[in-house]
Amino acid sequence: MSKIIAGIDPGVKTGIALWDCGKQEFIRIETMTIISAIELLSRPWSRNHIKEINFEDARLRTWFGKSGREKLQGAGSIKRDCSIWQEFCEYYKIHFEAVKPTVGQTKWSAGYFKKITGWTGRTSQHARDAAVLVFGIK
Repeated sequence: MSKIIAGIDPGVKTGIALWDCGKQEFIRIETMTIISAIELLSRPWSRNHIKEINFEDARLRTWFGKSGREKLQGAGSIKRDCSIWQEFCEYYKIHFEAVKPTVGQTKWSAGYFKKITGWTGRTSQHARDAAVLVFGIK
């Protein structure tokens, strides 16, 4: 089987995408809770086939817009989720890349995402953001 890479967009609604590097296609793109995502990636099949996890790491963010108290609390929660993903990868000895959030690299519309990737299934913004992290990796 080809190398599989998981893309993760952390948050209350966690985006997850599984990319098959050999076939150059997505296996799965969806949105779930962090607990469901951890359970999915903890399964024996996942641990045997997923060779890398790339997650958008809010701890690396260097630009900040105007934000209120709720947004700051949300950002702190996402930073904690990033720490959990790093710990998960280290615990299972899975190579990971913490990707710095970059303006313009995510937030693709559903139509644009379908046109570029060929994925015809339904996607949320979180799922598309996760998929962009791994799309096209060989």
